[in-house]
Amino acid sequence: MESMSPLMAIGGGLLIGSAAALLLLLTGRIAGVSGMVATATRIGTAGTPWPQATAFLVGLPIGAALIALLVRTPEVIVTSSVPLLIVAGLLVGVGTRLGNGCTSGHGVCGMARLSPRSIAATVTFTVSAGATVFILRHVIGG
Repeated sequence: MESMSPLMAIGGGLLIGSAAALLLLLTGRIAGVSGMVATATRIGTAGTPWPQATAFLVGLPIGAALIALLVRTPEVIVTSSVPLLIVAGLLVGVGTRLGNGCTSGHGVCGMARLSPRSIAATVTFTVSAGATVFILRHVIGG
C-alpha cells in the first residue's frame, strides 16, 4: 500500500472511528484526547478513571509506532523553531480548554453524533487553523 494514498486515509479513518465507537460502546466515554489528558493528570477526580485515560494516551504513540513499523510512512521534516513549536503547542492547549474539547472529541465523536455544539466547534477549529496558516504564510511571510 502506497503511503498517503486514499486507501490509507480511509483505513486510518476507519481505525479512528472504530476505536472511538468501541470506547463509547464499552465504557460510555467519548474519545476526546484533551479530556483524557486532563483526566490522566488529575488523579482521583470524577469522570473517566485515570488509569483508563492514561492507558488511552500511552496507546496513541504506541499505535502510531506500530503503524510506522508496518507501513512505509513519509519522512517528516520540521522546519519551525523549537520556541515557535512550544508557543504553538501552548496555544493549542489553551484553545482546547476554551473550546471544551479538541478535534478528536468534537470532530470525530461529536460530529458523528450530529452534536450542534461539536459541529460549531469543528467549523471554528478548521476556519481558525486555515486563517492562521494563511496569515502566517502569506501575510506575515513566515
